[in-house]
Amino acid sequence: MANDASAVFDTLSPAVSNGSLADPFTPPADSSLWRKNFLLGAATASYQIEGAVNEDGRLPSIWDTFSATPGKVLAGDTGAVACDHYHRWEADVEMLASLGLEGYRLSIAWPRVMGAAGLPNRKGLDFYKRLLSRLKEKGITTSVTLYHWDLPQHLEDRGGWLNRDTAYRFADYADLMSRELAGTVDAWATLNEPWCSAYLGYGNGHHAPGLANDRFATQAMHHLLLAHGLAIPVLRANDPASQKGIVANIGRGTPNSDSAADQRAAHLFEVQHNAWILDPLLKGAYPQDLFELWPGTEPLVLDGDMQTISAPLDFLGINYYFRTNVASDGAHGFRDVPLEGVERTQMGWEVYPDGLRDLLTGFKRTYHNLPPIYITENGMASDDKVIDGHVDDTQRISFLKRHLAAVDQAIKAGVDIRGYFLWSLMDNFEWAFGYERRFGVVHIDYSTQKRTVKRSAELVAKFLKERKARV
Repeated sequence: MANDASAVFDTLSPAVSNGSLADPFTPPADSSLWRKNFLLGAATASYQIEGAVNEDGRLPSIWDTFSATPGKVLAGDTGAVACDHYHRWEADVEMLASLGLEGYRLSIAWPRVMGAAGLPNRKGLDFYKRLLSRLKEKGITTSVTLYHWDLPQHLEDRGGWLNRDTAYRFADYADLMSRELAGTVDAWATLNEPWCSAYLGYGNGHHAPGLANDRFATQAMHHLLLAHGLAIPVLRANDPASQKGIVANIGRGTPNSDSAADQRAAHLFEVQHNAWILDPLLKGAYPQDLFELWPGTEPLVLDGDMQTISAPLDFLGINYYFRTNVASDGAHGFRDVPLEGVERTQMGWEVYPDGLRDLLTGFKRTYHNLPPIYITENGMASDDKVIDGHVDDTQRISFLKRHLAAVDQAIKAGVDIRGYFLWSLMDNFEWAFGYERRFGVVHIDYSTQKRTVKRSAELVAKFLKERKARV
């Protein structure tokens, strides 16, 4: 659902308003992106933008604990203030609408809306009710993720995702949210990137809660996916008009050579990054190759679990950022072999749009029950600076155009892709990298909280205005 984008041209640079700005973004005339029913939006996550971690009854999360632990986050940054979205949400919605963005993907902070005893926190709920109602008033499609990594600390104290009971507590949370917010949410996603929650949180300790054990990672993943499966029927019962799905991050692994060992290493990389999540969801079983990588780490699976996990989905959210070149490690797995002379982002990630196309078309071949897909995150970090009131993020503009072209190629190859969300609407707390890495199409000055629309956002707005005029 497109909203009126005309207001953006009152606030953007004169070069955009009068059409004199060179436009390296607009897709070619035969691109699927010109379809009126292809949703183009932006995404954020609660802990990364909201701040206000101690206000209105919000409880501590694992990321409050982790980021306050010395040495865990770059520069000692925390999400205590972030983009102060909790207090500035009205202006942020106006900014979103002025850019003409048709969809907004946000997440709910579980510790903000539910007390330790499982009772609702009304002040926290009211925040999301106001936010979602305003978005609907603006004609913006709402996509809500229930879990974007900010587990209540009191649940982690009882074992977190290593404790099967957390999956049932998540179902209770999903029940509360879908009863309270029914009618204001167009699409519910249960989890964001369970790979990151399981592997980075419990497998290598790079993310909260900071545990490092392969066996922990596989068991945490099972409980995350069980939580998803338990939540789906609850969401369907409470909010039948909405779409229900899950968001997975995917990784492209390419072999360093033509050798059989390196080819096998690339296969195992994609098993660990993709099939670990997608096989249980779409095939009802874990890939056995995963346990070649991690022998003896099979999770405890109870009768009926896989049927619960593999409940049908209305959509699958896909997050993609980069590819990894790998070689055999000489044993059971793979090792990264960084390529020389390739384009990289501020994160050090290689820019490789073909990887998105190849993965999407590969999933269509592999999973015959593949649901409709939304690209729920795609974007890049760059060291953006405001100069004379403007941010010229040239690399991001090129990145977005090339990745949207890859999406178009996948659509033309028969993959059912229905939308694309930029990551991210605004610069924010980038987890273990703090505030140094800037992913937004809107620049945040963290000392003043001033928002400055970057050139990438200006050009996206220009395209959306042109597309609206066409249809």
